[in-house]
Amino acid sequence: MDIIFLGGLEIETIIGIFDWERETKQKIILDIEMAFDIKKAAQSDNIEDTLDYKAVSKSVIQIVENSSFFLVEKLAEEITQLILNDFDVSWVKLTLNKKGAIRGASDVGIIIERGGK
Repeated sequence: MDIIFLGGLEIETIIGIFDWERETKQKIILDIEMAFDIKKAAQSDNIEDTLDYKAVSKSVIQIVENSSFFLVEKLAEEITQLILNDFDVSWVKLTLNKKGAIRGASDVGIIIERGGK
């Protein structure tokens, strides 16, 4: 299985259950791994034969910036479903990091995998 990835994608959004979190955008950091067969692109050297990670990034940024979910679980699920439904991807692994959410912890978040390898 080949994997195309985006690492450290930083996006600001409304996320959280507390009153202040409903009013103030917070930064989340995404790491995304996506299963995609790159053989055709490796032979053709043509962007149309591969997963355009810029297009994935733009779609993810748009959905995250326009969202206002209470839970990171819901946001993570929405992102993975977007990728699975809108791109030719059979499997996606998403790490959503809500840095600074817990005092004393540098990283807090969720990792989910959807689809079959």
